[in-house]
Amino acid sequence: MTGTKIDGIQVAAAVRERVKKAVEELKSQGITPCLATILVGDNQASATYVRNKQKACAEVGILTKDHTMPSTFSQDEMNKLVDSLNSDESVHGILIQLPLPKQLDEFVTTSRISPLKDVDGLTPHNVGLLVMKKAILRACTPSGIIELFDYYKIDLEGKNIVIINRSNLVGKPLYHLLLERNATVTMCHSKTKNIQDVCRRADIVITGVGNRARFTLTPDMISDGAIVIDVATTC
Repeated sequence: MTGTKIDGIQVAAAVRERVKKAVEELKSQGITPCLATILVGDNQASATYVRNKQKACAEVGILTKDHTMPSTFSQDEMNKLVDSLNSDESVHGILIQLPLPKQLDEFVTTSRISPLKDVDGLTPHNVGLLVMKKAILRACTPSGIIELFDYYKIDLEGKNIVIINRSNLVGKPLYHLLLERNATVTMCHSKTKNIQDVCRRADIVITGVGNRARFTLTPDMISDGAIVIDVATTC
């Protein structure tokens, strides 16, 4: 059976063009969108992710304010930085690159972001809105996955969908976004038993496991005609 490629690069280009037009409209009203990024430490993968986000912003006309902090950055210092960005009217979005060094509490840190500037949808307020189908700001990767389905006009209603990821950034928000489309959703993780059988019963499999030594989706786990989307990154 010959498959059809879901071209993420093509879809991303269409999204960027749409965002660029929206940014131009805002600028015509005297508003210049600005994203503040916070990177703590010298994790090279994280630094690359932040640079890519800043580059993507520049391509569509969004300003970025970079805050690169030493690995010794304290929780109190982080709280003050987030508070200052919350009160800065020139900043419209705040993105804190995860994971954080051990001395920083991820929940405390992300919860401190103003829900109106929480572009990753990680604050308890925005997570609650997502569960209630009222979300305005949603996690980026799950939103991108939904964008793929919409672009290729893939109807999710009634589909059996398996997610192999249970993170706060991908699996959990994606679960609720798929439920909004009336899909039947199963979430798998490292403790799931008989995951091969679970995947074989799926119409759609979405995997987000970057560590191929821990998990690799193989052809024998996919039924004929099933759709597969892999959003994992490997370093």
